[in-house]
Amino acid sequence: MTIMNLLISALSQGMIYVPMALGVFIAFRVLNMPDLTIDGSFVVGMCVCAVVTIAGYPSLALLCGALAGALAGLCTGLLQTKLRINPILSGILTMTGLYTVNFVVLGGQSNLYLQKTALNSAGAETQVACDTLYKSFRTFLVDATGNRRLDANLSAVILTGMIVIAVLAALAVFFYTRPGMAIRATGDNEEMVRSSSINADRARVIGIMISNALVAFSGALLCQQQRYADLNFGSGMLVVGLASVIIGQVFFGKRSVTLGLISAMFGSLIYRVILQFAYKIDMPSYAVKLLSALIVVIALTLPLIRRAIRERRAEKEDAV
Repeated sequence: MTIMNLLISALSQGMIYVPMALGVFIAFRVLNMPDLTIDGSFVVGMCVCAVVTIAGYPSLALLCGALAGALAGLCTGLLQTKLRINPILSGILTMTGLYTVNFVVLGGQSNLYLQKTALNSAGAETQVACDTLYKSFRTFLVDATGNRRLDANLSAVILTGMIVIAVLAALAVFFYTRPGMAIRATGDNEEMVRSSSINADRARVIGIMISNALVAFSGALLCQQQRYADLNFGSGMLVVGLASVIIGQVFFGKRSVTLGLISAMFGSLIYRVILQFAYKIDMPSYAVKLLSALIVVIALTLPLIRRAIRERRAEKEDAV
């Protein structure tokens, strides 16, 4: 695999996980709240998307997956605001319950492939691949002679990139509206928000719903790209999202919500590039989660190292 093909493959995967990184950014940076629902909402987006795609509605499947994630976020938000359960415990409870929900959605099986039964020319039943947005987009890129203008990975990058940019732009606009400003204010200083007659509980619930809807949307995109859903795919997604957010902030800093959203997007892409190079050196697949944890540790440590270097330089200048 050439360097260019490796980068295209990394971008193809990185773009898929950008909505999840945006969701993690909203929960951990905008709302300033740990949300462990993310591992469960990612899978529920995959499962709902798979079922609706098989039913023949690939575009609607992405929306349904995102709505399922929003409902998961609603459960977590209500546990926090109405029952006053600790945010971490609320996420764990919802994530645990989602495992059963996802199992039911998949029809009592651990995975589901995007294929359906059809009759062939001989009248016998056979399994055929379901239509997805990625399949339709590749068909659109076929020229008059039947040749593909772009390979599968590059076409996936283009389609996912257009979707991601649209989502990012919508979020950037939303956070400067009244509801968006209320969510930001709740994350900054909830006590002040309550004293100014803004419904902080409602703002928190809406923020959690948006966060988990984005995470589930990412799962739905992955489902259509890889053409199957799996119950165990959500394990470690929170670490992946945190790695993307932290890496992005190492390069872009913490200046504004819009820049934070952009940094989360680029962090997701950089993280996938790092993983692709790790695979290039024949790293075993079971070591990916350890590498993800190490990336997060390194990204968290870099600001401290920079600060220590600046302080040491300042001490040397003062001594001179």
